[in-house]
Amino acid sequence: MVSKTDDIQASVPNCNVNTVDLAEGETPDHQETKAPNKDPCACGHSASTVVMNGGGAHYHSEEESKQDGGGDTDGVEDSNEQEVIVIQDTGFTVKIQAPGTEPFDLQVSPQEMVQEIHQVLMDREDTCHRTCFSLQLDGNVLDNFAELKSIEGLQEGSLLKVVEEPYTVREARIHVRHIRDLLKSLDPSDAYNGVDCNSLSFLSVFTDGDLGDSGKRKKKGSDLEQIDCTPPEHILPGSKERPLVPLQPQNKDWKVIMTPMQCLKVLTMSGWNPPPGNRKMHGDLMYLYMVTVEERHISITASTRGFYLNQSTTYTFNPKPANPSFLSHSLVELLSQISPAFKKNFTVLQKTRVQRHPFERIATPFQVYSWTAPQVDHTMDCVRAEDAYTSRLGYEEHIPGQTRDWNEELQTTRELARKNLPERLLRERAIFKVHSDFAAAATRGSMAVIDGNVMAINPGEETRMQMFIWNNIFFSLGFDVRDHYRELGGDAAAHAAPTNDLNGVRAYGAVDVEGLYTLGTVVVDYRGYRVTAQSIIPGILEREQEQSVIYGSIDFGKTVVSHGKYLELLERTSRPLKVQRHNVLNEKDESVELCSSVECKGIIGNDGRHYILDLLRTFPPDLNFLPVEGEELSPESVRQGFPRQHRHRLACLRQELIEAFVEHRYLLFMKMAALQLMQQKANKESKMATLTENNSPEAAVPALPSTENPDALAKSSETSTETLTDGKSNAVQIETTSTTDAPQPAATEATTTEAAPKAEQTTETNIPSAAATTMTASQATPTEDNVVPTVTTNGPLVPVATAIQNGECESPLDGKAEDSIPGLAQAKELAESLAAEDGSGIDPKSREVVLNACKAVGSISNTSFDIRFNPDIFSPGVRFPEDSVDDIQKQKQLLKDAAAFLVSCQIPSLVKDCLDHSALPMDGATLTEALHQRGINVRYLGNVLEFVDKTPAKAQLEHFYRIGISELITRCAKHIFKTYLQTMYSISQGVELSALSAAVSHFLNCFLSSFPDAVAHLPADELVSRRKNRKRRNRVPGGGDNTAWASLTPSELWKNIVSEAQSYYNFTLHCENADQVVEKYGLQKITLLREISIKAGIQILIKEYNFDSRHKPAFTEEDILNIFPVVKHVNPKASDAFHFFQSGQAKVQQGYLKEGCELINEALNLFNNVYGAMHVEICACLRLLARLNYIMGDHHEALSNQQKAVLMSERVLGVEHPNTIQEYMHLALYCFANGQLSTALKLLYRARYLMLMVCGEDHPEMALLDSNIGLVLHGVMEYDLSLRFLENALAINSKYHGPRSLKVALSHHLVARVYESKAEFRSALQHEKEGYTIYKNQVGEAHEKTKESSEYLKYLTQQAVALQRTMNEIYKNGSNASIMPLKFTAPSMASVLEQLNIINGIIFIPLSQKDLENLKAEVQRRQQLQESGKSMEELTVDGPLELEDKIPMDVNVD
Repeated sequence: MVSKTDDIQASVPNCNVNTVDLAEGETPDHQETKAPNKDPCACGHSASTVVMNGGGAHYHSEEESKQDGGGDTDGVEDSNEQEVIVIQDTGFTVKIQAPGTEPFDLQVSPQEMVQEIHQVLMDREDTCHRTCFSLQLDGNVLDNFAELKSIEGLQEGSLLKVVEEPYTVREARIHVRHIRDLLKSLDPSDAYNGVDCNSLSFLSVFTDGDLGDSGKRKKKGSDLEQIDCTPPEHILPGSKERPLVPLQPQNKDWKVIMTPMQCLKVLTMSGWNPPPGNRKMHGDLMYLYMVTVEERHISITASTRGFYLNQSTTYTFNPKPANPSFLSHSLVELLSQISPAFKKNFTVLQKTRVQRHPFERIATPFQVYSWTAPQVDHTMDCVRAEDAYTSRLGYEEHIPGQTRDWNEELQTTRELARKNLPERLLRERAIFKVHSDFAAAATRGSMAVIDGNVMAINPGEETRMQMFIWNNIFFSLGFDVRDHYRELGGDAAAHAAPTNDLNGVRAYGAVDVEGLYTLGTVVVDYRGYRVTAQSIIPGILEREQEQSVIYGSIDFGKTVVSHGKYLELLERTSRPLKVQRHNVLNEKDESVELCSSVECKGIIGNDGRHYILDLLRTFPPDLNFLPVEGEELSPESVRQGFPRQHRHRLACLRQELIEAFVEHRYLLFMKMAALQLMQQKANKESKMATLTENNSPEAAVPALPSTENPDALAKSSETSTETLTDGKSNAVQIETTSTTDAPQPAATEATTTEAAPKAEQTTETNIPSAAATTMTASQATPTEDNVVPTVTTNGPLVPVATAIQNGECESPLDGKAEDSIPGLAQAKELAESLAAEDGSGIDPKSREVVLNACKAVGSISNTSFDIRFNPDIFSPGVRFPEDSVDDIQKQKQLLKDAAAFLVSCQIPSLVKDCLDHSALPMDGATLTEALHQRGINVRYLGNVLEFVDKTPAKAQLEHFYRIGISELITRCAKHIFKTYLQTMYSISQGVELSALSAAVSHFLNCFLSSFPDAVAHLPADELVSRRKNRKRRNRVPGGGDNTAWASLTPSELWKNIVSEAQSYYNFTLHCENADQVVEKYGLQKITLLREISIKAGIQILIKEYNFDSRHKPAFTEEDILNIFPVVKHVNPKASDAFHFFQSGQAKVQQGYLKEGCELINEALNLFNNVYGAMHVEICACLRLLARLNYIMGDHHEALSNQQKAVLMSERVLGVEHPNTIQEYMHLALYCFANGQLSTALKLLYRARYLMLMVCGEDHPEMALLDSNIGLVLHGVMEYDLSLRFLENALAINSKYHGPRSLKVALSHHLVARVYESKAEFRSALQHEKEGYTIYKNQVGEAHEKTKESSEYLKYLTQQAVALQRTMNEIYKNGSNASIMPLKFTAPSMASVLEQLNIINGIIFIPLSQKDLENLKAEVQRRQQLQESGKSMEELTVDGPLELEDKIPMDVNVD
């Protein structure tokens, strides 16, 4: 299964439960028995799959951190476990005594700070209104920042007293803010407005509160009759209606606050602030003005002793205390005395608040925006008003120094110690916190810049050239200032450069070399403008750039300088980032040595740190999009119409592609060395005998002499049946381990070009290996007989799962490749010994073997495999010394090969993964992720779609094609929308924004509405007096020039989209309007609306839009609620937590579920430690834990963990993100297992609604969802409804998996069961026969599944005969007939659950004690064998008992 992720937008692997089907014609011995290998981590990932967003590589080649004293992060697992034990000291209980409440117990842990107890008290229902207090132990005040374990005398049962402290102005403001937060705690408006890291969650609407409690309640009376199972019309299969309103169902809590639950009408700062001097002497801190629900207007003084009523009114200032003054230490106590309504409603509000799941309230690390929102009433809110006009960011302005020095914080956290686990956790937590704060501040600043709220530092220049500083962050716009990028593509290059730069920052940040610093970087797209926000290097503003730069070039290579310290630091990054050290000529024709691209600048700040910036060419150029005169690309590229002119010359290859390419070359290197060694051996002994004995591919031998052309070898070896399944087994030397931000796709099955002679080679074992590649090195292009090219290279290859530090590889598949190419083991040994001992003790012949192989694959070293790229090749203006001509030639060839590898290997590999359903994109974001994982840039989307179009199996890729077309169209529309907005207004000229909503609604009408002449409704100027208005009715405010947007017509917009698709993606769209697109490509307008809104940051009113009306446009200006920023930033990782997560996955794979579960729990603790409570990676962790709990029989715990996973996915990724849909499906299964049938149905209906909205009904994943719904409905005896869903699932499975697939057989069986329950035996027999035939043909008659089906057929036949007899009896004897009672059984819940488990990829096998003992012995035997280097394949042949047979396991076969 493929984990789908992306760094920019953290997204979790799409843990597909849908079971990967057996490839047709696979051998019978690959059935349920083997399946568990495929899905070791019990969540639909292979164990090597990184279940993280943006990737596992931060299991990183720690080799780099070691170089810089980073300690041995990857130390042996055991030491890691011991370290953790140190951290997880046992907790203890203390008593807390607060004024006016009974003492209560609180569980604490020794690592907690005193401040964390403060937080708990401020959240508890009975103490939440206190903010200004200290905790005292035996009369001693505890220091807020002390760890509990450091406090003398604090032990089990100690009594901590809450003591009220005098207020200061700061404390009073914090108190008011906190009370306001409590009053607003159930109000969703912050989530809709996208502020303060609030986001939406709707799970509780479907579960009626917390699942844990309701589960127990419902079990008592779960009579089936109570359940209303009928779904809304629009959810039924075949419905064409796609309503928008159900996307955000109304939460009953919100209704409560919106109206009767009001506690206060107004709470605001008084106009009498600040207190005059004489009142300050009396202790007045500030004044508040309030209106209670009873309409009482009151003025309150905040003083050092607390809050009291004063005698001021709106117009007279009288600060003396009123009589009575109701002096109280907290505002809540004061208001409860004055207003009975406040007292009553506040109590109810707090009760409701604490009943909500904490995950519905905790802030997310990065802001998530919603593209739809209801019309929320705008209320008076002093805190919000104050925030809008100050540069507050969280509570930071209350820390000394007011504005934060972002650069200092970002760099200091990187400098923290990292020798042992506690230190690393502290460091990662600090890095993550500062990054998320910085991203929030940068976003806020970027919006302020575009809104015109920030003064430029160069106000005299034209808008495009302006730069800004706000809150210690530097902002620049994405335009080509001073013709900087003129030769590279002008504004288009200036727009692309920031994201390239961000990718560079991300890559260097991941390598994490001590002493080398990058800038905090965030790229924000807002209202058509791109803003880059960066932290500021100390001192850079005081000097000219020329003086500052001591490494690199400020003019794209004309003048170049270098610096020893920079070379030393960058050398450490060169291996993981595959950057070659090289020389370039400067303006004086002197040779200058660099270890990066020339644009990369080194500046030493006033703080003495070595900074690098402008990392836009960290990765080498993509020659497919960089036509260079006199350079011929390889035939694979040329065949696909490359090179092609792009908008700019900054098109780079992705880091994931570089990784995959190097991996691919390493395999070739190993094959070549092996084949040469075999030749040498063959020369010594009798040639032919050895060759035939070893089953060596004869065709490959003649290819050896052509060592200059590795692809020739690749092609020839393709004719052999060995496909190097998971060939990465031995393919990691130090050279190839590296860090990347890419997630790992799991291994895909090896396809062979010929009929496979050996069962072991064709079966899809999918045992995750070090980096799980399956690779035939062919450079195949689509031909008629070659359905999917045999290239199955699978994406970013990163050391994962098995510890491959320092180049050892402990993959379970170590022996596999050796079997397929004789001599590979020798080659591996040889390569390692060469690397280890400078090759002195090795005979010259062997050295020659390595030398030849190195030359052939383009290695920069002659004694070991080491591929690196020179990022300056083909850079305009960069010249190289004459003595490096050969090297440059080699580098050029390497770049051409990499570009060819992308089109001939990676694109076919992606399509193949989609065909075998190991990649299942559902929307634009998950499609982009799938592309990026394999190193394919989105600019190749047109090529990918063309490739799909020419694939013979196109029908089975319809879902993928449709999502691709939708993505292509919305991206083109986004490009046009950007320029459309820019023509509307400019930042500096007193921005004319009054027509913005009209302009956006007009654009959406042209894009989606069927209304042929969408005319822009120029808003009537609200500010003009009536008399003048007659004259200027048709004029737009602000004069003539910015009405250009109003002249856009639908046909013009679609013409532009078609030409943009042609010029940018080289793809021909055949359509002239939205309706034709819908018709031709089967798209949905609601899906297009969702995609364009998310991409362009538009928020629309949630209501039903009539897109198809030909009489009026779908959108009006009132429907556009907001424009949000689209933000890209770095996602720092929790590396240790990740180690544990992977060790846990590996344990689960070996069948040690309990130990695996403990490790995953440990990982969860560490993730929480670094990220806080909310993060996509925690979401993945919870999902896996839930799955393990479920398999181990703890259904209640599974439910609890999965509920958290769903809430977290909704909050962090979005309520309708494909991952959230998956999580809903898992949760429904566990609800069903817990007997909560109606909840399970509601959740499945919700998932189906979301999926219809996101990708429509025609998607392979819909079959799984419908099978789930059908089974649950069958369980509650809703047979007709059940059939509708199951028959739909059958149709979709047949379409996407082929009519002879085992999935289809299972679908037939499920349908037959429902017909049996309805006593329609003829239909039941018909379906079961279909299923039986498939099983018989696919797995043979002896197989368990075939036997089961045959038994069921007999049973159905008997029932049918019995029924017929009874009917005949009735016809013959009329009403006197003695009717035999027929067995109409409602399905038992257990049998429904069993089928649910099977379709969701879980099979339970009962174990006896004897089985368990055999199992243990078997596991030990395997481990010994593995250590002795025997291959996994021999094991499978050895004994019929399969390791995972006997464990309740997750399988991916039906």
